[in-house]
Amino acid sequence: MKKFLDGRVAIVTGAGSGLGKAHALALARHGARVVVNDVAGRHEGSPGRAVADEIVRAGGLAIADGGDVTDFAQMEQMAARAIGEWGRIDILVNNAGVLRDKTFSKMSLDDFRRVMDVHLMGTVHCVKAVWEHMRERRYGRIVMTTSSSGLYGNFGQSNYSAAKMALVGLMQTLALEGAKQNIRVNCLAPTAATAMTEGVLPPEALARLAPDNVSPGLVALVGEDAPTRTILLAGAGSFESANITMTQGIFIGDAEDPVAHIRSRMDEILDRQDERVPGTGFEQYQLELSKAGIEMALPGA
Repeated sequence: MKKFLDGRVAIVTGAGSGLGKAHALALARHGARVVVNDVAGRHEGSPGRAVADEIVRAGGLAIADGGDVTDFAQMEQMAARAIGEWGRIDILVNNAGVLRDKTFSKMSLDDFRRVMDVHLMGTVHCVKAVWEHMRERRYGRIVMTTSSSGLYGNFGQSNYSAAKMALVGLMQTLALEGAKQNIRVNCLAPTAATAMTEGVLPPEALARLAPDNVSPGLVALVGEDAPTRTILLAGAGSFESANITMTQGIFIGDAEDPVAHIRSRMDEILDRQDERVPGTGFEQYQLELSKAGIEMALPGA
């Protein structure tokens, strides 16, 4: 029986352990050939090499790559290796990451930049390295790893939260720009057991939060029938979606004291009844101008 991802070539960054390892193994089980990227290297005994070897022993195809996502040249080399080995790149899973948790008042700018460099710019480097190849082939499936910390905030993670929410914005625009070339771009927000949850959650909860319970969601985001511009939440065998929404709000026109109107009617502005998920940023313009009596067609409509 043909497997779901037979013939596809996937790159997974940060795949030497944890979620990245689970993603790489899951992709291979579904037939993909996998570039297992891990900054620790590709030599014998390195984590990435161990995962690649595990895939090969199970009858799959995989190679290890030791490139650093913060170095664009190394990501270009990684993409070139994949194309040289298998002639194509169909799937990119941006998973590599680091933590430097502290409250903002105690956090150094170096720690803030480091997290942004790995999560945000590391993802940008990887996408840039494969983007033109995917455009030329008119096919691509890209997944960014966001987080509930970015979507909803988390104490002590201002750097991580900023980077993870930035990836949502990157996903939104790349999905629009890649649509005509059949490049679909999504975000995955995993919930998995980490050092942060040790001692906080009971053992049975930690067992349910195994990375293996997230990876089915990742696989669903990279197939031919994948959605695009989706924020998929995944953990403990459950799957949800998150959306950036816009309320109907109010119109105050040329009110004599606009600040007073806004302050007194804030509950109406925040009312989520009939809120919508905009297709592009221009829908804010369209909504606000329509309430002012000016109809505007969306660009490209």
